[in-house]
Amino acid sequence: MDITPVLKKALRASKTLLEKDNKIIDQLLVNLADETLSKSDYILAENRKDLDLMDRSDPKYDRLQLTGERIASIASDIRNVSRLPSPLGRVLSKSERPNGLVISKVSVPFGVIGIIYEARPNVTFDVFSLCVKSGNACILKGGSDAIHSNKAIVKIIKDVLGKNGFSRDIISLLPAGREETAQLMNAHGYVDLIIPRGSSQLIDFVRKNSTIPVIETGAGVCHTFFDEHGDREKGRKIIHNAKTRRVSVCNALDCLIIHEQRLADLDYIVGLCAGSDVIIYADTKAFGALKGKYPSHLLKKASKDSFGTEFLSYKMSVKTVSSIDEALEHIERYGSKHSEAIISEDPVNQQKFLCLVDASSVYSNTSTAFTDGAEFGLGAEIGISTQKLHARGPMALEEMTTYKWIISGNGQTRK
Repeated sequence: MDITPVLKKALRASKTLLEKDNKIIDQLLVNLADETLSKSDYILAENRKDLDLMDRSDPKYDRLQLTGERIASIASDIRNVSRLPSPLGRVLSKSERPNGLVISKVSVPFGVIGIIYEARPNVTFDVFSLCVKSGNACILKGGSDAIHSNKAIVKIIKDVLGKNGFSRDIISLLPAGREETAQLMNAHGYVDLIIPRGSSQLIDFVRKNSTIPVIETGAGVCHTFFDEHGDREKGRKIIHNAKTRRVSVCNALDCLIIHEQRLADLDYIVGLCAGSDVIIYADTKAFGALKGKYPSHLLKKASKDSFGTEFLSYKMSVKTVSSIDEALEHIERYGSKHSEAIISEDPVNQQKFLCLVDASSVYSNTSTAFTDGAEFGLGAEIGISTQKLHARGPMALEEMTTYKWIISGNGQTRK
């Protein structure tokens, strides 16, 4: 399919958003939240068609699955976005030059944003609410796994757009084919930015093949370091929450790093994980500390592939270190710059960890599960950026804008 007509319509639609009042956009989002709830049965029925085609053991199943509770949460996130201040028209800096020119740096939309993602129908709602609030049109390229869900969601959004006097072309859903992906990644003159969301393989593919600027939402290989001075009660709860709250999301714990002086507490620290049937891949020292204390059918010896792996399932590795420096080296080697945590009562070690770990979100004595736009008070999010240019961490409204310079004069000419 030639997607050029879709691209042209999206570009035209993005221009119409520039003239929409913020209050009208906010009301559009409130109406969408209402319509989403009223059409939840329809959404769930279409989502069931996708779920029936996927093996329940597939790590993507949980991400694909929608429930009444999750739809209610999506609607709540949309309302939250409607209540946030507009990111547009913010004066980032302003100065008057000696010649009388007044120069302002003002936030503006990108224009048209392409999103390439996998089995995550909630992303369709998140992307639209953030894009329209920030004045951007969006072109979605979802995976075939979620095609029925995405078609239903986009139909609802387009209907709400039309009923509220907006162009229905502000959002477009491309067919789930590779040809369309290639065209989107090379749509110069139409698309301003590409954001991939999904597996490391998808993100790597987009980064290597797109000629449009890309913001990576990287894979989450997340570590938690239980320091020599860690509180084992805090550690027990934090480790269990970080690992099991939702195993298929990018902020889930993949590797517990433990100081060798606390190996005697290891079985207690991971004790709650046993109740959740978490498989542990332990290095030699950790395996020895857990043997006979952690269920044998859930305890495995670690291999070289146990570290640096985003499990997206009820699995995690355990690495033993002799110092905080060794923990930092392990994270530097195997981390993905997503979310890292330390559990420690030593303020010096806390500060060292927070200062030296190179990641988008770094935690002290709490769970990496909090890496989320809504939890950060940002409303919904497009994804978690693990790069450093333009956006880092949860990408919400501010990250969906760029800026331009406004120069006001009174007849000045340059010598």
